[in-house]
Amino acid sequence: MDKVKLGVIGCGVMGVRHLAAAARSEHAVPFAAADLMRERAEAAVKEHGAERVYTDGRDLIADEDVDAVVFAAPAAHRDALVIEALKAGKHVLIEKPVAMNADVVRRMIEARGDRVAACCSCRFHAYASARAAAAFVSTGALGDLRVIHCRAFTPARGTPKKMPPVWRLVKALNGGGIMANWGCYDLDYLLGVCGWKLEPRLCLAQTWQVPPASRPNVAEGSDAETHAVALVLCEGGTVISFERGEYMPHPDSAVWEVVGTDGSIALHMLYKDEKVIRHDAATPETGLVSQDIWSGTETWAEMQGFETLDFAEAIVTGRAPQTTLEKALIVQRITDAIYRSADTGKAVEV
Repeated sequence: MDKVKLGVIGCGVMGVRHLAAAARSEHAVPFAAADLMRERAEAAVKEHGAERVYTDGRDLIADEDVDAVVFAAPAAHRDALVIEALKAGKHVLIEKPVAMNADVVRRMIEARGDRVAACCSCRFHAYASARAAAAFVSTGALGDLRVIHCRAFTPARGTPKKMPPVWRLVKALNGGGIMANWGCYDLDYLLGVCGWKLEPRLCLAQTWQVPPASRPNVAEGSDAETHAVALVLCEGGTVISFERGEYMPHPDSAVWEVVGTDGSIALHMLYKDEKVIRHDAATPETGLVSQDIWSGTETWAEMQGFETLDFAEAIVTGRAPQTTLEKALIVQRITDAIYRSADTGKAVEV
């Protein structure tokens, strides 16, 4: 295969970005776009030099000239289409969250065959800092891993100029709220930094919907969580300590850490000027000893399109994509367990 002919289903903000990435890829070309609003698909095709326009995603999947399909529609609208595309022999790249629930991901794996299937929750592995952190953890310098920690808050912003899309906080459309939208990034990032070696076993969690002061600033009918907190016990005793919130009565706050018996690393998943990945350890003589294992500046722009470029390269070269369905399944199992625990008020198996 010279270049992958890429089709995109869903021509909103993210779908158009996938076409833009394909246009600059050495391994792919933008070829087709589908959207229920035909004018959006036509505009995307025109802007990025693609050839074919569809209003029905199934027609795009049936196009024998399309090699790979990116699914950039809400999870409830695409789960069945992803499985259909895999059965039709297409490679697939799925926007986050990977699916409505883990059972759907398992059906995707069954349908995949020898096709490449990947999830967009991998985006923050685009950064050199993430790769440096993963390489450092792989040396064993932290000892036995004790706690994988995420605590990230986005404050309430006041009345928005434009209301957020309805699907974003509707369980029936997207499988959940902040956990599905951003928790998948946090978990993919941290599990990836730890080499995807953690096996989650037990989860205790709680979730809450949007605080009253911000209720007017979300779409009517929003019923998904904007704040989630969980403890996930993994095989071997490692604990994932997780908290994510948006529309919070709390300042911006973001902490990602990995703590072991012999040391810890302080991470930063997002883009940042003067970003530092710090390693802390202790000695009997001096106590705490700190060193920077990576420093630099990373931008939002350099992350854009990473998942699409990685997907196309994986198809052409035959290597695995950054986040396979098996990895995405681990993230989705944890997400499902958080929701089940919050619903029941009990610890649940992952």
